[in-house]
Amino acid sequence: MERENNTVVTEFILLGLTQSQQAQLLVFVLVLVFYLIILPGNFLIILTIRSDPGLTAPLYFFLGNLAFLDASYSFLVAPRMLVDFLSEKKIISYRGCITQLFFLHFLGAGEMFLLVVMAFDRYIAICHPLHYSTVMNPRVCYALLLALWLGGFTHSIVQVALILHLPFCGPNKLDNFFCDVPQVIKLACTDTFVVELLMVSNSGLLTLLCFLGLLTSYAVILCRVQGHSSEGKNKALSTCTTHIIIVFLMFGPAIFIYTRPFRAFPADKVVSLFHTVIFPLMNPVIYTLRNQEVKASMKKLLNRHMAC
Repeated sequence: MERENNTVVTEFILLGLTQSQQAQLLVFVLVLVFYLIILPGNFLIILTIRSDPGLTAPLYFFLGNLAFLDASYSFLVAPRMLVDFLSEKKIISYRGCITQLFFLHFLGAGEMFLLVVMAFDRYIAICHPLHYSTVMNPRVCYALLLALWLGGFTHSIVQVALILHLPFCGPNKLDNFFCDVPQVIKLACTDTFVVELLMVSNSGLLTLLCFLGLLTSYAVILCRVQGHSSEGKNKALSTCTTHIIIVFLMFGPAIFIYTRPFRAFPADKVVSLFHTVIFPLMNPVIYTLRNQEVKASMKKLLNRHMAC
């Protein structure tokens, strides 16, 4: 039966990351090794923050949520991609494709808003330290967390609603290793110019504005710390540098993918691989490696379990 939007395609064929068998094997091994090493590290970060009473500050609360979001985000793409490397036919159902697309943008936008919240947290902590405990109390932290989840849901549901109204009558070959907006829209059997503009406004413009806003906020923070003591200045610089690195890792590929018309570029798949698999798992690890308190707590946790 045809759907109301005249969709007759029931499944999509994923063309994958590359057609070369040797390249597929190499990427499979690299991604699998990376995934098995880094993913447990993300869960260790979450466990460390949850189990250490000394890591109750908003900074660590949001870091734990960042690790959770990034691990969840990578689960949406990496496992299926690894399975598809071993399969001749890489098929995903229409509903499965829409579901994957929804959760990718739900979690991706949630993380984007979380980075904005973390920047706000650092601004209050560094520029208004006397008001920090009052402004960033537990109730505010949970309210901000709820707001970013709602923001991610709203962003994603708009994307899905626009796609569900498009007719798909063939072809059904998706030139990627997962379902995402640019590739799915290309397969619609209608003029998608207006939809593409709406998608760019919803994803691309929002991403770019958040990115520029974050860079501006960290520039303000770095200017304000110039008058601090040497120790306080170094700690603030270390924290802000880590945040800025994560901002570039998160927003760089997203801006490349979503802020331009939906035309194929040779680098698209490689950028998507780093955006959906590599960088999400690296973000919390990078943050932890530069945070002495979390590293010390993690060592205590590991030593305690090894001694048992």
